Order: sequence, then C-alpha cells, then structure tokens
Amino acid sequence: MHEKCPVAWTETHGGHWVAAGHREVFELARCPHVSNDRDYRNERRGYLGITIPFAEPPMPMRNGILEMDDPEHRLFRAVLNPYLSPSAVRRWEPFIDELVRACLDEKIESGRIDFVDDLANIVPAVVTLGMLGIPLAKWVVYNEPAHAVVYTPPDSPDRERVQELNMAMGLDLLANLHEIRENPRPGLIDGLARLEIDGQKPEDIDLLGMLGLLIGGGFDTTTALTAHSLEWLSEHPAERETLGRERDLLLNPATEEFLRYFTPAPGDGRTISADCDIAGQRFAEGERLWLSWAMANRDPAVFPDPDTVVLDRKGNRHTSFGLGIYRCIGSNLARTVFKRMLVAVLDRIPDFHCDPERAVHYDTIGVIQGMRKLPATFTPGRRSGPGLDDTLVVLERMIDEQGLAAPVTAGS
Repeated sequence: MHEKCPVAWTETHGGHWVAAGHREVFELARCPHVSNDRDYRNERRGYLGITIPFAEPPMPMRNGILEMDDPEHRLFRAVLNPYLSPSAVRRWEPFIDELVRACLDEKIESGRIDFVDDLANIVPAVVTLGMLGIPLAKWVVYNEPAHAVVYTPPDSPDRERVQELNMAMGLDLLANLHEIRENPRPGLIDGLARLEIDGQKPEDIDLLGMLGLLIGGGFDTTTALTAHSLEWLSEHPAERETLGRERDLLLNPATEEFLRYFTPAPGDGRTISADCDIAGQRFAEGERLWLSWAMANRDPAVFPDPDTVVLDRKGNRHTSFGLGIYRCIGSNLARTVFKRMLVAVLDRIPDFHCDPERAVHYDTIGVIQGMRKLPATFTPGRRSGPGLDDTLVVLERMIDEQGLAAPVTAGS
C-alpha cells in the first residue's frame, strides 16, 4: 500500500477509505474537511464518529473529545490541559515511583510476575483514578472492564458479562461525578463538573463519555505499550542490557521507537465533511475514512528499516499519539508512566525472561494492540517497602497533602 496505493477504498464495513502512507495520514488528519463528530442524536448530519465498523454501545454517547468537532472539542480540551501538561504530570513522578515499587515488591521475592496483571494494569489505572479524583482502591472496579471492553469480540460468549462490568464502572463514574459536584475535591472530574459552554452545563452523558475516554486512554494504551516493550526486551537480551546501561542516552529515543513500532492505538475513523481533494485523492462528503497510525508508522519513506526496532532511531516522527488538534492529550502522562515502569524493571529484575507460550495477546487489535497476560521469571530479590494495599493508603494521603490532582495553570 505504501508504494502503490497509500489511500485505498475497501467495501468492508459499508465501504470506507484507508489511509496508510505517512504523508497521506498526516494531511488527512489535519484537514478541516475531515470530521470526528459522532451525531448520536441525529441532530446534524448523522456522522458515526471514530469507530469502524460502527457498533452501537449499550448507552448511546460520544467517545469524549475524540468524537467532537470544534469549537466544542476545543472547549472541553481546554479544561483538561492544566491537569495533563508536562509540569502537571511531573508532580506525579514520586507517586508513580512509589506505586511501581509496591507492585514489584509484591512479586520480587517469588521470582515470578505477570507483567500485565501485576504491574502494567495496576500502575496506569491507579494513576488515572488519582488524577480523576476517584479513591485509589477503586482501581479493582475499573480495571477489568476498561481492558475487557476493548479485547472482547462482539460475538464472544463473555460479551454480556463484560458489558455488565462496564455498566457498573459507568454507574460508579456517575456516582463520583454527583458526589464531587456536591463536595468538590481536586481532579479531572471536578474540572469537567465546573465546565460551562455558553452559560450551560454539559449534560451528564457527555461528561460520562469524556470520563470514559480518559479511563480508556489512561488504562489500556499504556498497559499495551509496556507489555509489548517488555516482551521485546525479553526476546532481545543484548539490547535490554544496552538500554539498562545507557539509559541516559537511550531511554527517550527507545520510548519513541517502542511507540512507533507497537502503536498501541492502531487507527481512528473519520467522516469526510465536504467534497474535497486531499493527498492526491478525491473524497465525497459523508464517506468514511480510516487513518492508520500503525501503517503510517511503518512507511519506509519516513522510517528506514521500518520493521526493525532501532532503539536510538533519530528523527522519529511517529503518529502513535495521533496528529493535529486531536493529538493524544495524555501523551505526557503515558510517556512518564511507561518510562518509570521500564526503568524500575531494568533496575530491580534485570534478568527477567517472559514465557512466550503463556503470553496472551488481544484477539483483535482494531481498537488497542494489547496483551492480556505476560508471565515472566527472574532471579528473586528483596522487598524494599510495604505492599500494594498499604501503599495505596499512603498515596491517597499524598494526593491530598500535596494537591497532586489540582490543575497546574500558567504561573502557578
């Protein structure tokens, strides 16, 4: 496709365009005639948002700002920025390090760990809930549905159970929203609860869609990146040793390369909002479009030797966080959480070996390219502090005492 047809038409799922080339994805993602809108009330032009194939969720709602066009998208995004800026995320680093330490201490004496269940699922979940303003112990309520709703195929016999778990998570989100309205406490929920657009409060269904997006983006994508990267490092012990030894030089470019190579969110749907010519192709209003971040990340015109992980790759213009105004608002947080987990593993269990026979990848990767299980063994070590449950109590107090969940505005 890169060489012969970087934008192609397919009849699957009702017919849609697929953009695979890096240049073409770049132009289309930034084009004003390409819409993210999901008109779930059929008040505008009936566009179907970012999911191809389109599937009606149990509760009709938009997927947060990813299914809003400007100016509404911009207004919601402005509320979130002070909580997710580089300076805001930087305040969470000691919190993240202590959480990672507790997760590893739970397993370090045994010489066995599942990098998904015991680390990469827990850390992003707890950090995300802390930023939202939800009690940290609730991570167990949110963890399974946040991942399972992504990896469970529509025809799975487990689908109904997963939907029930997802509904329970949604009800808890709604309860937290109402509670924080009545008794404000710092966090993303409080910021959204205070939002007004033209003097009107957004409806709860739009706030729930926004919170659902933050949870999905905060939980599953970072888990996926971490699991795949640790699996790759287990398969390439020489590169793992080099990364551990030369992390001051390699950690940042290696993070970008893992993002490029594994592309946690492989792509997004769009709708053409006006007849137009873009990237050498004629498009008609109403046509559906798939932007493949993953295929753009393997374009040999931009990435020499694209199917190889190059830890010190230079000029890595990957598309894994999206492009244009919809670029991932949590990218600062994702990078930080990933790096802190990776460094801690390299420091404390540097000889880990993942079991490829027991590793479980997602059945489908249309939404997230993730992993469900990644068991590993290593030389046992010594604990250095309390376990996870006791640590969560300490971390909850840290959020309150240090005001970690409060927004960071210019000059503060």
